[in-house]
Amino acid sequence: MTRLGVVMSSDENDPAEAWGVLNPGSARDGNGDLLLFPRIVAEGNYSRIGRARVLFDDEGTPVGVERLGVALEPDELWERNARTAGVEDPRITYIDELGIFVMTYAAYGPITPRIGLAVSNDLEKWRRLGPALFAYDPDLRVDLNLYANKDSAFFPEPVRAPDGRLALAMLHRPAWDLSEFSIDGGAAVPDGIDDPRPGIWVSFVDLEDARADVGSLAHFSSHRPVALPEQDWESLKIGAGPPPVKRPEGWLLLYHGVQGELIEGTDHQPNVCYSAGAMLLDADDVTHVLTRSTTPVLEPETLEEREGIVSNVVFPTAIDIRSETAIDVYYGMADSRIGVGRLITRDRGGKNNMRP
Repeated sequence: MTRLGVVMSSDENDPAEAWGVLNPGSARDGNGDLLLFPRIVAEGNYSRIGRARVLFDDEGTPVGVERLGVALEPDELWERNARTAGVEDPRITYIDELGIFVMTYAAYGPITPRIGLAVSNDLEKWRRLGPALFAYDPDLRVDLNLYANKDSAFFPEPVRAPDGRLALAMLHRPAWDLSEFSIDGGAAVPDGIDDPRPGIWVSFVDLEDARADVGSLAHFSSHRPVALPEQDWESLKIGAGPPPVKRPEGWLLLYHGVQGELIEGTDHQPNVCYSAGAMLLDADDVTHVLTRSTTPVLEPETLEEREGIVSNVVFPTAIDIRSETAIDVYYGMADSRIGVGRLITRDRGGKNNMRP
């Protein structure tokens, strides 16, 4: 991935951005303008989701933003806790089948982070659908609603669920640690999962249900693991990045991997490193990984990526498809600012350029 530079930094005169602007969602509006929806963080780790228009130079390179206000405040009780509040790290997908934009985000609520969902017709007014609810699956023998869950993103078009029905699918990342409120301090890992480290899962919503009632988008079933940590640079956990992109070979998914040491009870981890990888999912079975990075496609190297609220972080969350071969990737830099890079997915001869 080729770095294009920093596209958004905190406004030092705005207290709402005192602890950084980072990890945006993105979408093109009806005028063709690219809008970013950054997480903007005030002192005390109080997070809102902002709204900004991306500015381009004459060559089409993103160079800055025009701020347009706040898209979502942590107004709901399930988005707040005794210490602070937060709606965080949005991903935005336009689902053509429904004719709506769907935002998934992390709600920093009273128990654990949960996935929140909101929908919009115009990228200006958003209507919450509530927290994501996961149907009980007796084969897993756990209740997914008990666990912290983040890093969620919808596929932009219907896929096949495990039972063969057409469905809308959402990637997410449950964490099996129940120590904050478990009596025995332990973790209950689903049946069939031998590795307790957090990884990428997918759950499904029946397409006909979603067509009949958009509120169905908050109700998921048929939960399946997609990928778990493998390499040293993702040894602690992995999570989905921006919404997947359809390519002739399958679904291209950018994701983040984390290595280092976690400190319990700390919001901002000082001893970790976040890098970005890529994987290709089977178009006919999105639970199946065809290939994935063995080395990062992006890792913290520049000063802006290495020093900030949380040092050594690149965290991809938004994409803008520029051509058949080029994708602009917007990512959080050290939990403090937003950078953009360009990923070339295929060369002119048709060769796959994704790093194996």
